[in-house]
Parts: sequence; structure tokens; C-alpha cells
Amino acid sequence: MSIANSTRDVHVEEIVDVEHRSWLNMKEVPAWFISLGVHLLILFVLASITRITLLDSENAIISSIEELDDNVFKLDPTIQDVVGSAGDTEILAPSMAAAPVSAKEQQEALQDQLENDIEAPEPIFDDNVTQPAQEELTAAVEVTGETDRPGGVAGAIDRLTLEIAAAVKEKKMLVVWLFDVSPSVSQRRNEIADRFENVYKQLGILEAAEGEDSLKTAVAAFGATTQFVTKDPVSDVKEVVSQIRSIKEDTSGDENVFSAVTQVSKRWLSYKRSSRRNMMVIVVTDEAGTDAVANLEETILLTKRNGIKCYVVGNASPFGQQEVITQFEIEPGVKVPAVSETGPETVMAERIKLPFWGQSDYDIRQISSGYGPYALTRLCAETNGIYFITEDTTPTFEAADMRAYHPDYISIRDYKMMLDKNMAKRALVQTATATRLSKRRLPQPTLEFAANTDNVLRQAVTAAQKPVSELDYGLTELQMMLEQGLKDRKKIKEPRWRANYDLALGRVLANRVRAYGYNTVLAEMKSNPKVFETKGNNAWRLVAAKDVRSSPSVRKLEKQAMELLNGVIDEHPGTPWAYLAAKELEKPLGWKWQEMKMNLDSSGNRVRKPNPRFEEEQRKKREALKKRGVNGNQPLKI
Repeated sequence: MSIANSTRDVHVEEIVDVEHRSWLNMKEVPAWFISLGVHLLILFVLASITRITLLDSENAIISSIEELDDNVFKLDPTIQDVVGSAGDTEILAPSMAAAPVSAKEQQEALQDQLENDIEAPEPIFDDNVTQPAQEELTAAVEVTGETDRPGGVAGAIDRLTLEIAAAVKEKKMLVVWLFDVSPSVSQRRNEIADRFENVYKQLGILEAAEGEDSLKTAVAAFGATTQFVTKDPVSDVKEVVSQIRSIKEDTSGDENVFSAVTQVSKRWLSYKRSSRRNMMVIVVTDEAGTDAVANLEETILLTKRNGIKCYVVGNASPFGQQEVITQFEIEPGVKVPAVSETGPETVMAERIKLPFWGQSDYDIRQISSGYGPYALTRLCAETNGIYFITEDTTPTFEAADMRAYHPDYISIRDYKMMLDKNMAKRALVQTATATRLSKRRLPQPTLEFAANTDNVLRQAVTAAQKPVSELDYGLTELQMMLEQGLKDRKKIKEPRWRANYDLALGRVLANRVRAYGYNTVLAEMKSNPKVFETKGNNAWRLVAAKDVRSSPSVRKLEKQAMELLNGVIDEHPGTPWAYLAAKELEKPLGWKWQEMKMNLDSSGNRVRKPNPRFEEEQRKKREALKKRGVNGNQPLKI
């Protein structure tokens, strides 16, 4: 027992001795060797962590392709198609951009999931809710809602045929033809009646309407009142042609077109709804209508609310004018002056009314605005229709040059609010309106003076000085009115308003210069009458000259006028404003005397030779007007 214990004690002591020697050996190892081992161990651990992270990242990319998030591929109905290389088809989804190009299997899996999992929502239709017509969403013609020149009545009918054809293909249609009963429109009514069946035959619409009852037609007429030519909409238009020709003329001069549009819309609105049709109103006229102030806004509200498109076959408005005077054939071979209200193209007058002193203005009395009358054109624009210009005044201007000069097709209330925000616009409209008031009309002084004696010449000069003083006073007032808005002129962005304002102020200043020079040369002639160089001459005429014989202040006005008018020509080429500015500058602003011969009596009065042919023409005109109960001294209203 003691031997065994002794043996075990020996082994334990040996083990302890070995461990003790190992520890002593470790303590003898150099320190740099231990440090190297520790750093190698740390580097190995870091390398292992990086490897795991990379493997996890690769797995994350593959996982995002295999488990697609549906929200990434939801369809957004508000996104618009992009034309060209920047379209949606050229843009990669986020997951596709991240995937390797070589991962063919992943691409195929993605394509399969896109084709099978993405579904566009089905549209929900409620029969109780009125759906917009297809032709309202996609216009059949690019100029819808604008003014167009189709090439006369025949061209307008052809274009209307296309409009009707496109509409009928989308939905059943009710077309209401609304004819002006004025005498001046009789030729246009008959021309349309001649082509009426072609409107329904050209594109095979008539046959489709007979087979499917898809197209119905109604006819009405308007003047002072509205007449319903067809009591109910019809399918067979052949019976309508004779009814159009039988429309009786109205010589009252009233064209309540907006009241008529409202009445026909209300009359057939229930039919439109019950038969689930779209509705189109086509107005045939040659004037602007006399009830715009009273009925325009109500008519626009009614037609827009019920999706009724309005088209007009009409005339162009004269530039900045409400009326034009034409020659109307009142009887075969007898033409009389007649007034036609075909404008203006704007809400209110924006063009000042001044004569072109010293030159004829016959060539600009009916200058074209390039647009239809404001109220009817706005009705077409608001309802997504078209105003067709079938007859125009001269001179005319290219549509491309006039595109940036369209009138403001806004409500009268909004128009007045616009004027209140800019003093230049407000001053222009106030000045233009003032020149149209009878009490504010400016006189146009005479340019020819009898001078068979010095006494006769002095009397003629004295008589001419009074109206020129009235003229200068009126021009000074107009200048002051316009210059009230001079500070706001630079704020005007629209080229139409800039051209209007600059032309108005330029013309007023130019006429003031002419008036000053006129008065100066009259005073010189009155104090020191000139002597005729040619024997037999007995009168003097004032003609335009470059020399403005007046004070430095007047020459300053001349410089301002020239700058404004030349600026209009340079900034607005090819427009009515440039045309009128050039007309004003066609004659210099100064004056000079030119001798002439006149047929005078001893008192200096001009003696006119009788013209039997002219007198006979005037007698026939007076008799023709008397038959209609019209005063021969006033133009006929048509």
C-alpha cells in the first residue's frame, strides 16, 4: 500500500515537473513571435467575416429576382406614353438593372412572372353615370375648338361631313342645323341645300343611318325668333331639303343666335338622353349675333354641361370693327349700301377709330381680323367645335402669322378683371371705346381750298382752322388717356395687346404732328397768300411732305410716333397692326402747298357737272329701299 502510494506520488511529481518546465520554456519565447501570431489570427477572422457578407449579398440579389415585389410592377394609369428613345420601354425596372446580364435563366423567370402576374384593372361602367363620348376624347380634326378656313361653303360642308362621320362611328348622333333667316344668308342656305344630301352620302353615312338608325337630323331657323322647321328629328334628309329652301326671310335685322342655340338644345335634350345619342348644333350665318351680352354665358353653360358640340359656318370679323358696309343686291341689278354686324373679334373694342388723314382709307375699311366674331368663336371653342370662315374681307393675312395673335376667349367678367390688373390694357380699351362715341368723333379737315381771289382763299382758310383746333383737342385727350397706362405697357406679355397699344399711341401722336403742321401752314397762307405759277389755276391743295414745320416739341412727338409705328412693323410683321402702321407712315407727317384747278363759281363754290347715269342709279336705289320701308339716307341693315 505504501509502495503504490509512493509510485503515484512519483508520477504526479513528474507531471508537475513537466508542466513547470513547459511554462518556463514559454516564458523564454520571444515577444515578437507571439505578437505575429495574434495579428495573423485577427486577419483570418476578418477575412472570414468579409467572405460571409459577400455570399449573403449575392444571395440577396438572386432572391430579389426570384421573389418579386408586386408593388414595383403596379400599373400607373396616369403615366403618359413617351415618343422616341426615352419611352417607357427603354427604362429598366430596378431589379432588372441590378441583375447580371449573363443570367439568362433569371431574365426568363422575370419575364414569365411579368406576363402571368401583372393584370390591368377591368374598367367599371355604371349605366347611371353619363360617360364621355369617344369623339370628345379624341378630336376628329386637329383644329377642333379653333377657327378654320376650309375654302368657302363647299369646303365647310366637306369638313362637317368628316366631323359627322367620325362622331357616328363612335356613337349614335343627332345633328341640328340652325339657319340664319337674314336676306344676306339666302344664297348660303340654298348652296347648303344643294349639297345637303352629300353631307350624308360622301362617306356612306346615309346608308349606315338608314340601316342602323344611327344618325338623326333636325332643322331650325332663327332671326328675331326661333322657328322649328322639323318638329322631330328625321332619318330621311330628302324631305329636309325642300324645307330648308322654304325658310322665310326676316328683314328685322335681329339675329338672336344664342337664344336659338339654347332653345334647340333644350327642345331635343330629352330625345338625346333617351336615345343615348351625342348631339351637334351647326349654325349657318354671316353675322355675329345681336344677343351675345344677354345669352352667351347661359348658352355656353347649357351646351358644355350636356356635351353638345357647336359649329358655325360664318364670316370673318373685320379687324377691330363691329360693322362693315357692303353692297347688297336688293333687287336684280340694284345694289344698295348695307350694314352687316360681323364683329368684332374681341370682347370689347381694342382698336382706336381714326381716319387716315391725307389719304384714302377705302382699302382698309374691311381689313380682315383673321378670326370669327368673339361670341360665336368662343361658343365653338368652349364646346370643342370649330368656327369655319367661309367668307372673308380684304386684305387678309396668313394664318401662320396670326397664330400668336388670337383674341382672349374668356368671359366678359374675366375680361374686365384682366383690364383692371393692367392699366395699359384698360387705357387702350377706354380710348378705343371713346373713339366710337358719336360725340367724340374727330373731324377730318379739308385739304383743298378755293382761291380764285385772295378774299375767297382767306375765308376758306379761316373756315378750316376751326375743325383742326377741335381735332387737336380731341387727339390730346386720346394721348392723355393712353399715356395713363404707359407704365404698365412693359408688363404686357401678349403680342396682340402690345401691338394694339403701340399702334394706338403711335397713330395718335402722328395725327397730332399732322394737326400742328396743318395749322402752321394755314396761318402762313392766310397772312401771306401764295401766287399761282401756272396760268388758269385757281385753288390750292395740301399734300404730305417730309418737312414738319413746327416747334421742337412737335418734332419730338414726331420722333416718338415714328419709333412706335416702325416698332410695330418690325415686331409684328405680316399682321394687321403692321399693315396699319405702314399705312400711317405711307405719307410723311408734314405738309406743303400744291396748286390746282377747280370748277368754281364767283363765290368760290365748286360747281359739279350733272351726271345723268349717276342720278338714275340713285333714284332706283331710293325706290328699292322705299319698298322695304327703309329711309334712303340710312344704309340697309342685313
